[in-house]
Amino acid sequence: MKTSERILIAATSAFGENGYDGTSLDSLAHDLGIRKQSILYHYPTKEALLDASVSSAIGVLSGVLSEAVKNSHDGWERIEAMVRGVFRLAIQRPELLGLLREVSRLGPPMLTKAVKGLEPLILGATKWLDNEMEKGRIVESDPHLLVLSVYSAIMGAATEGNLLEAMGIKQNPRDVVMRRKELLRFLKSALIPISS
Repeated sequence: MKTSERILIAATSAFGENGYDGTSLDSLAHDLGIRKQSILYHYPTKEALLDASVSSAIGVLSGVLSEAVKNSHDGWERIEAMVRGVFRLAIQRPELLGLLREVSRLGPPMLTKAVKGLEPLILGATKWLDNEMEKGRIVESDPHLLVLSVYSAIMGAATEGNLLEAMGIKQNPRDVVMRRKELLRFLKSALIPISS
């Protein structure tokens, strides 16, 4: 594995677990067994390293969501597939979702870049929801606002385990499954018309 890839993987974990302010390039270099100058050779600033980490995380999340869309039918099945995909990612790579949560805390300009990276998915989901509303399969509302709200709910529930662990509340796979089931129950009651 290339040094730049090793640095990016370690930085993504550090930013996702410790936050931007809690991550130092000195500690990162020490953990990797390299000099800080090696990090700066590949990523000239801590901000550049964060930017690369966020871009990578968005790429992975986009891939998971695109795969869920590709392998599901319309209506509720698609929403359920997306939720399951994000929760699977939360189990396999919790640092990625932790990093994206950290970006929302940091605000602009990093949050603006992250939103721009997710823009194609947001636009596609908005168009899809609008179409689903026209067909009566989703409760009518503002589709763009609904996409943002559902994204926030999914990311919040998927990363809640990290928050609970930080508070000293041990989490296990059953807890994750229960959170996912509760989120799906909530989303279904909020999005699917009663007659469906």
